[in-house]
Amino acid sequence: MNMNATAITSCYLGPAISPEQFIPEHFFLYLVKGTMQYFDGSKHHILKSGECCMVRKNQLVKYNKQKEDNAFEKVVVVFDEPFLRKYQQKHTVTLTKFCSSDAFVAIAKNGLITNFLHSLGPYYTGEGKIKETFADIKREELLLILLQANPDLASILFDFSSPEKIDLEAYMNRNYTFNVSLERFAYLTGRSLSAFKRDFDMLFHETPSRWLMKKRLQEAYFQINRNGRKPSDIYLDLGFEDLSHFSFAFKKQFGFPPTKLMKQEARNNSEASMS
Repeated sequence: MNMNATAITSCYLGPAISPEQFIPEHFFLYLVKGTMQYFDGSKHHILKSGECCMVRKNQLVKYNKQKEDNAFEKVVVVFDEPFLRKYQQKHTVTLTKFCSSDAFVAIAKNGLITNFLHSLGPYYTGEGKIKETFADIKREELLLILLQANPDLASILFDFSSPEKIDLEAYMNRNYTFNVSLERFAYLTGRSLSAFKRDFDMLFHETPSRWLMKKRLQEAYFQINRNGRKPSDIYLDLGFEDLSHFSFAFKKQFGFPPTKLMKQEARNNSEASMS
């Protein structure tokens, strides 16, 4: 049966997820209509209509979405830690030795998942939520289905440990474009905020805020000068919240606005094509 033919459009079960580029809780994602492109700092992922995956907590993620037939519809089921601990008390959970650092774990849709998705219809409020009375029951049902077909998910979902201390230089050089707080960077590298700042100074000889700004602006210069990118196309990808702030910071760093560099690159390309 085609999911698009059901009464369900966008549907959400569980606590709200932070809008920043950080995943604080695991969640199941089924894309009803549209396409989503994700980047987790090292890999690009694409989720298409009819596909589903598990998104892992404690990950940095950027994404963009494209509509299909002028619509974008998804089903999101959040498995937060309090819910998972209650589930573990009620059910026998077998942990495997499965080990993966991927932010996205592909889930093959089967008949049980399809039936579950259809079963949400009667409980759907039409405002993006399932009626609270049934929310945890439906979340438990889905988790039973997922673990039956994918036992290795248990080693991901029921790992309640905090991130371990990792290589700070490699992590920051890979993830400096993510727009998250220093507290998030500290937590994800296995440090307190004070330890993060201390280790950062010893490694980079600069404060995290200044280093992040310089690193993002250097990448912006490269993207405009070498790749011909427009400032309006790159500022969000580089961790800036708005274009005016990006332009101000760029001019302060290099002495001229990014638009001037863009015009210079256009002139250089024109001269090169004429020679």
